[in-house]
Amino acid sequence: MCIKILHRYEINFLEIENHENHVHFLIQGIPIMSVFKIVQIVKSITAREIFLKHKEVKKLLWDGNLWISGFYANTVG
Repeated sequence: MCIKILHRYEINFLEIENHENHVHFLIQGIPIMSVFKIVQIVKSITAREIFLKHKEVKKLLWDGNLWISGFYANTVG
């Protein structure tokens, strides 16, 4: 999924760290794309792909959502 996102949107995943119940991404994007847009793209594509490949996951999640509505972002310019 991350490679597809890279090629389509020029969003590069530098690091992915998985914890017990959450994930951290270190992402590099193009300067003209807002942080909100990058997060929106990553969340929507990953959720859609996971739900297509693993239909049972949606039933196991709180309210059927893979991601919470918020996010934390730190930028370097």
